[in-house]
Amino acid sequence: LGQFGVGPMRVFGRLARLGAVGPFLGEISGRGSRGEYGIALREQAPRREQRLKDALAEVRADYDLILLDCPPALNLLTLNGLAAASRVIIPMQCEYYALEGLSDLVNTLKKARASLNPGIEMLGLLRTMYDPRFTLSQQVSAQLQQYFPGKLFETAIPRNVRLAEAPSHGMPALAYDRASRGAKAYLALVEEIAQRLELLLREVVVLGDVIA
Repeated sequence: LGQFGVGPMRVFGRLARLGAVGPFLGEISGRGSRGEYGIALREQAPRREQRLKDALAEVRADYDLILLDCPPALNLLTLNGLAAASRVIIPMQCEYYALEGLSDLVNTLKKARASLNPGIEMLGLLRTMYDPRFTLSQQVSAQLQQYFPGKLFETAIPRNVRLAEAPSHGMPALAYDRASRGAKAYLALVEEIAQRLELLLREVVVLGDVIA
């Protein structure tokens, strides 16, 4: 936002046109580092936690679904995502350190609901880099089912070489190898998300980096 030196709504309109990737899909990509955007937001008080929400207001009605990919850290970028979103997807690896970090994310979500966005809710937990052959993966999955009943997506994104290769070729996983296990898992996830949303909600925020 700071790089263009103009209002946030005009910034997003410009980036949406530049990043259009298909007749029914648009992409708004950042041009600077996360640190640069964080500094720009800190300089834009008041309502600095609401800048993204304000920017999306102009284009919200143009999309059935808006996905926000936020960094896995509690900073102004993430707070802007939480303020703008109606539902949250939390991706996590099935490891105990990730399980410990999950409690912090849940507390962050509660604080965002109390101070920034009363309507925000968790849509689901997504297991990534999942390998059912590992006992640890099975144990962590069982704990997620126990402590977050109804929130764990049935779909799990597996460890998959084709998913790891796709970014090095500058291609989305579905375009690189649609028949791979990883790509099929993401397609199954889309179906599951659509069922949960019933195609009525407008925004979903993703906390963490999508592994693709």
